[in-house]
Amino acid sequence: QVQLVESGGGLVQAGGSLGLSCAASGRTFSNFALGWFRQAPGKEREFVAVISYNGATTFYADSVKGRFTISRDNAKNTASLQMNNLKPEDTAVYFCALHRIPVAVTNSTFHFGSWGQGTQVTVSS
Repeated sequence: QVQLVESGGGLVQAGGSLGLSCAASGRTFSNFALGWFRQAPGKEREFVAVISYNGATTFYADSVKGRFTISRDNAKNTASLQMNNLKPEDTAVYFCALHRIPVAVTNSTFHFGSWGQGTQVTVSS
């Protein structure tokens, strides 16, 4: 069973930057796509970004495209989400998760089976 731990959240002013990290242990990290999702109060969890098992392919939600960058380091079992030009609407709890199926790359929350506990990101206007 894999365990994921997010870190790096915090409070930042609009236009600022934050970097989130996701550390994995257990199941073979490098065989699975890694996704970042977020959930704002009163809203459903939504897709933010995903990176393929080998880092060759990335996809982003339209709302963060051009501002966020997802990356991974399989040698260290870690992944990151660099967030630039943050907006108040980016405020949410951010989660990292591993895909259920080796090699597959999708963006549905239902396809991800291992979740971290989340880290809060708050962007003030």
